[in-house]
Amino acid sequence: MRRKYFFFTFLAATMLLLGNLTVSAQIAPLVGEVTMQQADGTKVPAAGAQIDVFRTDIASKYNTKTDKKGKFSFAGIPALGTYVIAASAPNARPDVIGGVKVGQDVIYKLTLLPGDGKRLTEAEAKAMTGGGTPSSGGAAPAESAEDRKKREEMLRENAKVEEGNKKIEETNATVTRTFKAGNDALNAKKYDEAIALYTEGINADPTHPGAPVLLTNKSIALRARGVDRYNAAVTATDDAVKTSGLEAAKKDFRDAVEASTKAVEALKALPVPTDPAAQTNHNTNKYLALAARAEAMRLLVIKADPSQADAGLVAFQEYMAVETAPDKKAKAQVDAAQMLLDAGVSDKAYTEFQKILAENPENIDAMLGAGLALFQSGDKAKFQEAANYLQHFVDKAPETHRLRASAKDALDYLKSAENVKPQKTTTTGGRRRG
Repeated sequence: MRRKYFFFTFLAATMLLLGNLTVSAQIAPLVGEVTMQQADGTKVPAAGAQIDVFRTDIASKYNTKTDKKGKFSFAGIPALGTYVIAASAPNARPDVIGGVKVGQDVIYKLTLLPGDGKRLTEAEAKAMTGGGTPSSGGAAPAESAEDRKKREEMLRENAKVEEGNKKIEETNATVTRTFKAGNDALNAKKYDEAIALYTEGINADPTHPGAPVLLTNKSIALRARGVDRYNAAVTATDDAVKTSGLEAAKKDFRDAVEASTKAVEALKALPVPTDPAAQTNHNTNKYLALAARAEAMRLLVIKADPSQADAGLVAFQEYMAVETAPDKKAKAQVDAAQMLLDAGVSDKAYTEFQKILAENPENIDAMLGAGLALFQSGDKAKFQEAANYLQHFVDKAPETHRLRASAKDALDYLKSAENVKPQKTTTTGGRRRG
């Protein structure tokens, strides 16, 4: 039986409802099989045939479909009562069996002939007396040993399916509950609670289609908690508190990367849906997971582990490949280059800043980054170009820019310690020329 799950977008959940089984105090199984008679007289299993069971003494009906072997089963139908079984399928004439009693150790067999594919109404099914193997007055035909074996196998398979459905239903409920409650906690900045809820939902079934979204949200909660812990640690006056706080923050950043990476990998492994709405949800979830991973990698690199700079750049590149908003993509380009600069990878940082300037020569953040990357390299042959970039940034940046003072300090050092003075320049593409 096909598994049914819930699918999620980042801030909304769409729920697929599972059917409820009708349960009575005294129930019994009902099993059967349907074949389709071919033109040459041979019979083949009628897979996917519609099975409608109508109770004749009171208004009650049950529905299912045959499996790929043409078999059907109901684990529990009220034992009291008499029933009519109707089978129908596309391009077939329906067949019925009347006077059926459940729990009679019988495999009820129906045969479909070529026809118009009509599905019988309850009244039509009860009115028909031909077809199949009708039972008179509730007397059931004798069951052979082979039929008993088949029936028992079908009942075992049905029990397994029901057990699986119950587990799926329980998992869906857990995922739905933790998703909603986790989002509420995250929005309220109750990060510990949000992380615990998302973890509960993920652990319910790591292969659940909703798990990647829970992983993405968990990454965001871990990242936010890590920032809070980091900020508290750097302002702490007690050395022990500072050290433990920084370690806790770094662990959160690592865990945020791990969670978002799992989300990305899980979404990549899922087939892209063909249904337009489902495809939109899938692409949105993938986009958000990539964005969460890029930001988590940035914090890990600049606050905890500079050796992950290359992996951080790859994360940003994958995110930017799916980012369609020009302003967000431009910001991500600067963030990626700045991450490399903060990690001390000046040559790669300079390359990334140059890519930005090639598209937008007046990007002041890229000017500053390129200048600082050249300055940070320690190569005195590059100091003149560094000074040119830094001066251009100082000339263009507003007084309120948070790094304007740092740029002026770097310029003052180049002038006083290295005797390098900025040249009057013009901008040509991404390069600065004297």
